[in-house]
Amino acid sequence: MSNELPLTEGVYYILLALFKPNHGYGIIQDVQALTKDRLQLGAGTLYGALNTMMERGWIALYSEESASRKKKEYLITDVGKEIVALEIQRLKELVSHGTKILEENEDESI
Repeated sequence: MSNELPLTEGVYYILLALFKPNHGYGIIQDVQALTKDRLQLGAGTLYGALNTMMERGWIALYSEESASRKKKEYLITDVGKEIVALEIQRLKELVSHGTKILEENEDESI
């Protein structure tokens, strides 16, 4: 499963947005809110990522509205939650290594 890492930033935030049932536009809004508008997903990027994550079993279709627009809601799976946990562990390791090197070299000027 760790061969799926690292996640792209977009995929990481999409997975976070799917810890509750959510539809496409809601995911876009949640990602923008989480990143304070730093990351803005386009529809093509979002739906391509959703299809890939469904194929990998990271998310599942939660519900599908039968109205004319057919709004689909998605939800993260247990496998998706494991992927998020592994990515967080990987990111913590990156920060730890960077912090250690910076602290060891605090007195050196560039």
